[in-house]
Amino acid sequence: MPFPLSSRFSFPLNPPHFCIFPSTVKLVPDLTATATAKKSTPTMSFSSSSSPSPSITNPKKNKNSNPDPQKLTQVLKYHNQTKHSFTNYARGPRGLDWANQPNPFRRYISAILLSLVHFPADNQTPSASAADSAPSYQSVFNSLPPPKPISKSSISQLFYDSLALSAWKTAGFSTWSLRVNPSSGNLHPTEAYLIAPPIESLSNSAFVAHYAPKEHSLELRATIPSDFFPKFFPRNSFLIGISSIFWREAWKYGERAFRYCNHDVGHAIAAIAMAAAALGWDVKLLDGLGHKELDRLMGLETYQGFQIPDTPIKGKIPEIEFEHPDCLLLVFPNGINDLDVNYKELSSAITEFRNLEWKGKPNSLSKEHVCWDIIYRTAEAVKKPLTVGDRFSIDPFPGSGVCSERSYKGFTVREVVRKRRSAVDMDGVTKINRETFYQILLHCLPSGSGGGKNHKKQLALPFRVLSWDAEVHAALFVHRVIGLPKGLYFLTRNEDHFNELKKATREAFKWEKPEGCPNNLPLYELARGDCQQIAKQLSCLQNIASDGCFSLGMIAHFEPALCGRGVWMYPRLFWETGVLGQVLYLEAHAVGISATGIGCFFDDPVHEVLGLTGSNFQSLYHFTVGGPVLDKRIMSLPAYPGPDADA
Repeated sequence: MPFPLSSRFSFPLNPPHFCIFPSTVKLVPDLTATATAKKSTPTMSFSSSSSPSPSITNPKKNKNSNPDPQKLTQVLKYHNQTKHSFTNYARGPRGLDWANQPNPFRRYISAILLSLVHFPADNQTPSASAADSAPSYQSVFNSLPPPKPISKSSISQLFYDSLALSAWKTAGFSTWSLRVNPSSGNLHPTEAYLIAPPIESLSNSAFVAHYAPKEHSLELRATIPSDFFPKFFPRNSFLIGISSIFWREAWKYGERAFRYCNHDVGHAIAAIAMAAAALGWDVKLLDGLGHKELDRLMGLETYQGFQIPDTPIKGKIPEIEFEHPDCLLLVFPNGINDLDVNYKELSSAITEFRNLEWKGKPNSLSKEHVCWDIIYRTAEAVKKPLTVGDRFSIDPFPGSGVCSERSYKGFTVREVVRKRRSAVDMDGVTKINRETFYQILLHCLPSGSGGGKNHKKQLALPFRVLSWDAEVHAALFVHRVIGLPKGLYFLTRNEDHFNELKKATREAFKWEKPEGCPNNLPLYELARGDCQQIAKQLSCLQNIASDGCFSLGMIAHFEPALCGRGVWMYPRLFWETGVLGQVLYLEAHAVGISATGIGCFFDDPVHEVLGLTGSNFQSLYHFTVGGPVLDKRIMSLPAYPGPDADA
C-alpha cells in the first residue's frame, strides 16, 4: 500500500506568476525589477530541458588534475539540465505510478539472516548497566568516550542508531516506516554493507553482509580471507560500504534523482559517524579506492550488466534496480593516529573477491520502470578511479566550538538520532535566541573550535569522516532569531574561499560580523530585511522555507572542485551537503525544535539573489529549521517488531 511521501522534496505543479523581490521585500533594492518570472506554467514531461548549455572554464587550472573534458561536460550538462527554474522544472514523471512504487527494502533471497540486538530508545542498553549508557549528544562533539570492543552488541548498536528503522507511521489504511537516516521523500535509495573480521555470535570467519533494516539483521553474503583485516587495518576495526539504487528516487523525482541519492549518501555517512562516536569509534572515508574496488568488495558486480538507453524509456527493466557503489568507510577505535593504508596492495587483495561464493539473489523492487538515461550517463562519468598515491591520514580529534551549551536539552546521542524527524510544516511562530543560533552554526563548522586557525580542513565530528577540505558554505535567511535582525547572512565554512565569495557576490552586501557573534564563527551579515517571501519563492513556493526560525541554501565551490580534483567530486559535493544537513537535523532536535531538507528549489534564481554568475559557486541543497507542526491524524508505532509483513 502506498505511503505518504514527504513534501520536503516535492514541488507545486502550477506556481503563479511572481517576482523574486516583491515590492514589500526590498532586501537588495536595485534588483526589484530584474527577476520577474515569465508567465508560462512549468510542466514535467519527457520533453527536453530548457536549461542553458554548460560551459567549461579552464578545466586544467590545477596542474595536478587533468579532468576528462567529455566527463566534465557530461557532469555540467546533467547539473544544468536538472535545474528547476520559474518556467521549467527538471524532467520527471507526470504523476506517481503507485502500482510500481519501489519496495523500500532490499533483501537477498536465500542468504543467511543474522539477527542483531535491539535497544530501547532511551539511554540504556538491554543490560541497563550504567557502563553501557549512551553519552550525551553535545559531549561527543567535544571528545569521544573510550572505544567499545567489536561485538555483536556494539555492531548492533551502531546500525540501530544509524541506519535502522526509527518508527512506523499509520494514517487511515496506509502504514509506512521511518528510518534513523533521513531520505528524500522517505524513498531510501541507500543500502549498507558490513565487511568485518570474525565477530563472536555472528560469524566465525571474516565476512561481507548486507544490512536489512526492516529486520534489523545482517544478511550473510560471503566469507572472506582470514588475513584480509590483519594485513591492512588495525585491530577492532571494520568497514561499511554504502551503495545507491537510483530507481528508488527516480520513480518520483525523475532526472533530479541522482542529486537526491547523493544527498542521502551524505546523510547516511554522518548518521554512521555519529552512532560510531557514541561507541568511541572514529570513521574515515577510504577514498583512495575506486569504483571497481567498491563494486567487488560489496559483491555488487555480480548483478550488473545494465545497458544505458539513448533516451528515457519506460517498461520492464529489472536490471535498472542494480546498486551503484558509493563509498567505503573505515570504522576504528578512536585514539589511533597513525595508519598507513597501501591502496595498491588493498586493491589487489580486493580483486580476489570476485572469486568468492556470493550468496543470495536480490529481490525485485518494481514490476515496471522508467529509465532516465542521463542519470546513468552521469553516474558513469563520475566513477572514481583507484588513486594509489592518496595518503590516508587521521588528524587528532578537535572539539567543536561552544558558546551556549545550555541551549541543549540534555538528550543522549540515541535519543536525538532515533527521535529525529523531518518536519512537514513549520508553525511560523517559534523563535530561538541568538546564542542558540550561533551554537547550532558552531557545530556546522568543519574544523571545530579552530584553534586560532581559519576554518578549512574537515577535522570536527562528523565532518572528519570526509577526505577533502570543506567545499560547501551556507547562505542563511534569518526569520525568527531573537536578538538578530532579519535578513540574509552567510556562513563561510572554508575561509580560503572568503575573498572569492566576496568578489563573486553583490557589491552591496555588507559582509559584517553580527552582534554577539563568536570570534571563531565566520558568519557575516549581508543585508537586512524580511526575507520570508524570498525564501519561500526560491524553495519552490514552499511555506516551510519561510515559516521556520531560519532557512538556508548550501552553496558549493563547484566547478573549481571538479577541475581541481576530478569530476568524481560531483557526488562528493552532495555528500558534504548531506553531512551538513544531518548536523542541522540533529542540532535542531537537540535544542528542542525540528528541521527538514528541501531538495526542490529554483537553482539559478538562488544564484541571482546572491549575485553569483557562472559555475564557480552553485546551490546544491536547501534546509529549514524551526518549530514543527504535528499532524495529529498520523499515529506512531514502535520501530520493532513493527506491523506484520502485509501492512
